[in-house]
Amino acid sequence: MTQRAKIDTDGSETEAAGPPVVHRPAGLTSAEVAERVARGEVNDVPVRSSRSTTDIVRANVFTRFNAIIGVLWVIMLIVAPIQDSLFGFVIIANTGIGIIQELRAKKTLDGLAVIGEAKPTVRRDGVTAELSTSEIVLGDLIELGPGDKVVVDGEVAEADSLEIDESLLTGEADPVVKKPGDPMMSGSFVVAGGGAFTATKVGREAYAAQLAEEASRFTLVHSELRSGISTILKYVTWMMVPTAIGLIISQLVVKDNDLKNSIARTVGGIVPMIPEGLVLLTSVAFAIGVVRLGRKQCLVQELPAIEGLARVDVVCLDKTGTLTEGGMDVTELRPLNGSDETYVRKVLGALGESDPRPNASLQAIIDAYPDTVEWRCTEALPFSSARKYSGASFSEGDGENSTWLLGAPDVLLKAADPTLKEIDHLNEQGLRVLLLASTPHDLDSPEVATDAHPTALVVLEQRLRPDAADTLAYFAEQNVATKVISGDNAVSVGAVAGKLEMAGAANTVDARTLPTDREEMAKVLDENAIFGRVTPQQKRDMVAALQSHGHTVAMTGDGVNDVLALKDADIGVSMGSGSEATRAVAQIVLLNNSFATLPSVVAEGRRVIGNITRVATLFLTKTVYSVLLAVLVVVSQVEYPFLPRHLTLLSTLTIGVPAFFLALAPNKERAKPNFVRRVMRYAIPGGVIAAAATFTTYLLARHHYSGEGALEAETSAATLTLFLVSMWVLAIIARPYTWWRLTLVATMGGAFLLVLIVPWLQDFFALKLVGTTMPWAAVVIAAAGGLLLELSWHWVSRRFPT
Repeated sequence: MTQRAKIDTDGSETEAAGPPVVHRPAGLTSAEVAERVARGEVNDVPVRSSRSTTDIVRANVFTRFNAIIGVLWVIMLIVAPIQDSLFGFVIIANTGIGIIQELRAKKTLDGLAVIGEAKPTVRRDGVTAELSTSEIVLGDLIELGPGDKVVVDGEVAEADSLEIDESLLTGEADPVVKKPGDPMMSGSFVVAGGGAFTATKVGREAYAAQLAEEASRFTLVHSELRSGISTILKYVTWMMVPTAIGLIISQLVVKDNDLKNSIARTVGGIVPMIPEGLVLLTSVAFAIGVVRLGRKQCLVQELPAIEGLARVDVVCLDKTGTLTEGGMDVTELRPLNGSDETYVRKVLGALGESDPRPNASLQAIIDAYPDTVEWRCTEALPFSSARKYSGASFSEGDGENSTWLLGAPDVLLKAADPTLKEIDHLNEQGLRVLLLASTPHDLDSPEVATDAHPTALVVLEQRLRPDAADTLAYFAEQNVATKVISGDNAVSVGAVAGKLEMAGAANTVDARTLPTDREEMAKVLDENAIFGRVTPQQKRDMVAALQSHGHTVAMTGDGVNDVLALKDADIGVSMGSGSEATRAVAQIVLLNNSFATLPSVVAEGRRVIGNITRVATLFLTKTVYSVLLAVLVVVSQVEYPFLPRHLTLLSTLTIGVPAFFLALAPNKERAKPNFVRRVMRYAIPGGVIAAAATFTTYLLARHHYSGEGALEAETSAATLTLFLVSMWVLAIIARPYTWWRLTLVATMGGAFLLVLIVPWLQDFFALKLVGTTMPWAAVVIAAAGGLLLELSWHWVSRRFPT
């Protein structure tokens, strides 16, 4: 097959018959590239798939609560024994764990980003090669094909029916036809045709890089979890400041005690108000989720996207590349209207040769009908998702010229054409059918498809993904609605979905009949699951319509026709083999191209959200009872019962260690909204009951004990009650029980018992139960508190359901 040539308007050809000599710019020479590199004219904008190491360390170390605890820790190191400074070492350990886990996640993200990074094709010294975007220099000649992203600003040097989508930059959805000399903006992408452009701006001077300076790629998608925790911490700060001031005044001024002891007990009251481990565990849970998914070749480009997909209740799927594998096979060729099959095969072979970047359908035709004739392509019209067909004009070598179209039969044929009935039978079997038609019009005529003469049907069989049926079944079990949105014939799409036993596969909708009103469209989308002949703009409109009905929408896709919808969906999921444009806008990239990875992402998100909700209740129950105990102490004008060492021990055994294990445990519970409300509805009654039970024990102990060592005995009794109530909270949070959860709770209880019976641990933590009356009273009060916990949480669950 020879290179194509354009027919001039006067009918003369610009090139002689036979293989034409086409001038192709050779691009820069190696010497010119070296010269530009030396001048620094390199596209040196770093691809950031994750936060930098400096940002990670800063985010974990320089926090508001770390600053507060740091000051209190220094004070305690000066005025009290080392036992009362243990909370500071715990914070250092927690911060270190957080940094290490995020660095692990960063390493995973960066490694996957390199694997998934698209490499533009650059022509140098007359040879094309794939290079990293950071290796492009000023003046480089960069080749483009369908789905390629424009990585730097430039000027078109070659154009072969080149159509560019600039919607991500301008908001205008219609493709722009580019000709030599036209400007190219980085951030746009090719929807049809091909060509090459010369880089005129690289690095931070490029348009997309300037946008990136304002909003880096690592911008977090909306995370209810993060924003909810931020809201909680804001309210905690408001409560903590006045309470801490009152406690300081109470212990240092009203009670004329030993100064160092008063300071120690004041700090002991302030430190537990801070839910310092909550933010840490959230970061750790996200980071470990990234590492886990990374092992499954899933690149999470924005961390809370894990959470977002767990909240999704509608998944929109593109059939090709998602339910079916990318490749296809030609199963039958049906000539129409008495056409000669041998001649039709020649036409198909020539059409295959006319497109240097064939899509999956055309590649199947190329494989079945390799080009063997010396027809010359004089003009080509590449395939576009919007028009649903491609075309080419040929000089057949015997003086005959012809123009052919290949595409969707129901687009190229009139609605009353009897051939459509024959095609419907094929579509009902899940087969894909393309129509080959001749046309008397020029390819650049707007009427090119109006009088198309049907010549043959090309029947293609799509290869179903072996894991697609199980994945669809998983979403059905999890009450996540699936919508198949495809550019193919609706009946054919429905048949494919039916083979996969997808619910609603029999009810298909041709998107050309969809209402344009968003509300009306949303109703149709809610009632149906299979949509065919969907244009790229309609995909975007359908996502918006679903969102208008309160749905959280995930969109999967791999082609340029999916980019707009991926960008607007709550969560965009791209296949690793998809176009560069789709990978650039998606939050999640499945590098192994396996739709079956999605359930793992959903499960990981549910694990993160469900477990953080559990452990947040533990942390905030502690905050509530700490604030209330401080208020009760101030109002009652008594010594604060605890030293920092007591609450460090309690926090470690009832919150810190258990929370770490609970946060990483499996959890398949579907993510629910209103994170703050769901956490606080349990934390508030839990904290109130714990504070009331503890202070009751403390007041009884003050009346029971007297003389030297009375305060230590009172503290020990109060500590016992608080520990038992806190353990009851932990036991409720750990439900439903498994062997390891029961072991975890029992181990924490055993550790506290060890402190009470081992002499040197008694001395170290200043905990020694005196007599039998008060210790048993403490146990009874704790048991009453536990029963109140059960009743109150049962009432809350019924009164304030989520």
